[in-house]
Amino acid sequence: MSAVKKKILFVVMDGLGDRACKALGGLTPLQYTSTPNLDWFAENGTSGIMDVIAPGIAPGSDTAHLSLLGYDPDKVYTGRGPFEAAGIGLIGKEGDVAFRCNFSTVDNNMIITDRRAGRVKAPETTELIKALNGMVIDGVEVIVKEGTEHRAALLLRGPGLNADVTDADPHDLGPVAVSKGRTKDAEFTASVLNKFVKASYELMKDHPVNLERRKKGLPEANILLPRGAGSFPHIIPFQKKNKMSAACVAGVGMIKGICGVCGLDVIDLPPECTGGLDTDMIKKADAALRTLNDYDYVLMNVKASDVSGHDGIAEQKCSVISRLDEMAGYIKNSMPKDLVIAFTADHCTPIEVGDHTGDPVPVTIYSEGIVKDNVKHFNELDCSKGRIGRIRGHNLLQICMDIANRSEKFGA
Repeated sequence: MSAVKKKILFVVMDGLGDRACKALGGLTPLQYTSTPNLDWFAENGTSGIMDVIAPGIAPGSDTAHLSLLGYDPDKVYTGRGPFEAAGIGLIGKEGDVAFRCNFSTVDNNMIITDRRAGRVKAPETTELIKALNGMVIDGVEVIVKEGTEHRAALLLRGPGLNADVTDADPHDLGPVAVSKGRTKDAEFTASVLNKFVKASYELMKDHPVNLERRKKGLPEANILLPRGAGSFPHIIPFQKKNKMSAACVAGVGMIKGICGVCGLDVIDLPPECTGGLDTDMIKKADAALRTLNDYDYVLMNVKASDVSGHDGIAEQKCSVISRLDEMAGYIKNSMPKDLVIAFTADHCTPIEVGDHTGDPVPVTIYSEGIVKDNVKHFNELDCSKGRIGRIRGHNLLQICMDIANRSEKFGA
């Protein structure tokens, strides 16, 4: 008699983990904040801590989510550019090279005076992008797509490309950087990139959008500066690798891009699900639960806790955690019976650091009939005493698949 295959939901509370915080009397925000619903899952489930990449390695959100999806980032991560591009719908082919870009402002001497062009946004960026698309440089097709506000993605497609190039964006005010190939094989790509940057300036400097901004005294969006080169990787699609249909519920473009490149379907969300501090967490949870009607596996990302960590505001992070707990309560009251649900984070973003660190994150797995441990509270310390022990990020999916009766026997 075969056991019923359960569905799986990952609730990834971005940047949730933390360190002892002076403003909170030496407690982490999770320890300090009342979380009765997350605690319910911990008390009725099984818990542990997780090194999302490896002990002491501070993950990016991109590499972290690859690991949570069961991939080895060392083997499939080629740079942030392809995932940023995919996140705004620019999904390339294997061998394409993609970049993250900023619309920026330069003077007549190609000196950057504003890296974000006064945070220019649509519809102005929409018109500027039209002027940039359709270029072919030394046999390489150039595709540009706008992102949110001043951001965009660039994709180069053609023979002889290599992503091992330096950025044309110097990440600061001053002269535009000249991209260079780190290897001889990448020199051609660097040359194409430099020609594109120059062409973007020539095409945009007197564009009607910028003539109007000039009249108004606004920073002109007169150049596009690429960074974060990466070639589109060859990744075995999640569904084929794990024999499960899968979807992503997220508001952040990069997370959607990672999931899209891995073959997950990206679900359209209500406009209230912003991926920022103002996101409607209940609506996002509702969307994830409804998506489970049609898919075996759903990854849901909530970004607000990471934003709070980067802001370095303890009270704000505690407030976000209270909202996350309310969301957990909604899930508890609405989730289907045959479900395996994991609550965790993709990395720590401690208040007193303001950036990602390599500390392990808490994880709790709940399903009906699971063996409970003695953990009563969902936080960094209490979860470390749980039955799961200390695992790595790529282990979590396999553990949940086993609990969901979806793992395959290894051996006879």
